[in-house]
Amino acid sequence: MNSAVIHAVTDMAPEILRLDDVRVRFPVSNDWLGRPRGYAHALNGIDLQVRAGETLGIVGESGCGKSTLAQLLMGLLAPSSGALNWAARSDGQGSSNVQIVFQDPQSSLDPRLPIWKIITEPLYARGHAARGQMRDIAARVASQVGIRPEYLDRFPHQFSGGQRQRIAIARARSSDPDIIVLDEPTSALDISVQAQILNLLAELQRARKLTYILISHNVSVVRHMADRVAVMYLGQIVELGSAAQVLEQPRHPYTRLLLEAVPRLGVPLQAEQVAAPTELPGNRRLPEGCFFRERCSLCTTGCEKPQALLGEESQRVRCHVQG
Repeated sequence: MNSAVIHAVTDMAPEILRLDDVRVRFPVSNDWLGRPRGYAHALNGIDLQVRAGETLGIVGESGCGKSTLAQLLMGLLAPSSGALNWAARSDGQGSSNVQIVFQDPQSSLDPRLPIWKIITEPLYARGHAARGQMRDIAARVASQVGIRPEYLDRFPHQFSGGQRQRIAIARARSSDPDIIVLDEPTSALDISVQAQILNLLAELQRARKLTYILISHNVSVVRHMADRVAVMYLGQIVELGSAAQVLEQPRHPYTRLLLEAVPRLGVPLQAEQVAAPTELPGNRRLPEGCFFRERCSLCTTGCEKPQALLGEESQRVRCHVQG
């Protein structure tokens, strides 16, 4: 199925989550009365919709807020302001269910537990199955990711890195989540294994109609997996749209720099492909107007004002020059 058809299908899919002007800030120090002296502003007005059955890619350099967004979706953080609005579950089980596949399966699996218990941890935590059913559920889900039933009593150290990531995927799948967050799911694996895991995730999505939020620095992985892409910079989404549009015809200056900075064999990196300065501005005192303007070669009159996401649904950009 080509990208245009995929995007058309996801456009018609029901919305399962909407973020409205979500902001997250953390106190960085307190005075002698315990009052915050200042804040680190991690997310700065996130407006985003997630549709059933899609893969939404989240890209951006380190420090842009990707991990904070993942923690927010997992319920590990509460927004300082704004709202997360979940659609009602069709199974009538009430609250939303988000699971995660971490970057490093070695450290994300409890070494003291056999894998059948690891796979069913989310079910046990949510109280959605009797203890006597856990092993049968683990066997069924493990078979879906290519883990044989006779291995259920083994421990994580007895598996390869790729097999451990399959176990982590099974754990995320076991409680039938609304969304699975994929946090750099292949970056800790060998190149030959990465393709197997990506193909497994795609097969599971097709068969089970899963919804993914894919967080990655690897543009090739995002291009391969994502239906839509959100580009983050300093806690804001600066470009959002179909993967084909954003990755092949980027409009925001930051997205262009981000994609041009991806190393290519035999092609030296040019000076103009690197944003200057190379570090993100500090998030304790946010820039006035456009957050990217101090690093942007297109900065002009109007950039001193706050920027909104402009454009059609297929490609929206937070830039009045390109919008």
